[in-house]
Amino acid sequence: MEQSPQLALALGSWPSLDEADFVVTPSNRAARAWIDRYPDWPAPLVALHGPAGSGKSHLLHLWRQRTAATLIDPAALTPETLPALIGAAHAAAIDFGAADLAVPGAFDERALLHLYNMMGERRGHVLVAARLAPSRWAVALPDLRSRLGASSGAAIDAPDDLLLLAVLGKLFADRQLRPPPEVVPFLAARIERSLDAAARVVDRLDRMAMDSRRSISVALARELLDRTEEP
Repeated sequence: MEQSPQLALALGSWPSLDEADFVVTPSNRAARAWIDRYPDWPAPLVALHGPAGSGKSHLLHLWRQRTAATLIDPAALTPETLPALIGAAHAAAIDFGAADLAVPGAFDERALLHLYNMMGERRGHVLVAARLAPSRWAVALPDLRSRLGASSGAAIDAPDDLLLLAVLGKLFADRQLRPPPEVVPFLAARIERSLDAAARVVDRLDRMAMDSRRSISVALARELLDRTEEP
């Protein structure tokens, strides 16, 4: 299903997490489809996984806006704290952030199993954001491993060209900046392919232009990138 361009923004690094700020491109279309498909999910848990700065947290935020889901801090999730954390909610969201879930003991397995079962009994749902797909998590509990194996989800790839160009353009516009048209593709071809990197380079370029009292240009962008690469 075709959608109008919307800009995917990474939680904590961006001026907006609104629905109107999300661009759907091949890199995130499958993951976004799960958000739009809710509540028609085949299992209680759906996992969005991909590299840092790919927009997982933004999609999780959009889903929470739609569902009023309870956001659970994975570090605080234990079998003892679960009842108080979840209350009577029928939707819960967990953002594992940069946690390495391939390492045993990275999270409380019993608590996640109880949450999964609880949502199943309530006909509710859990949305999880993580860097790794559940099939790659180090899970010792057989029951949890089987449930995660039956869960659904999608990968979010590193931003493609279309998304990175849209992100950079939106970030400049949010600062009321109108750089020459060649600046955005120049940056997109040279920065790390992540939404976080796009936010950082626009911020640094804006500050560099103000400090030096120069206009944003390809020359200034090249100077910034050269400085960044210095040891």
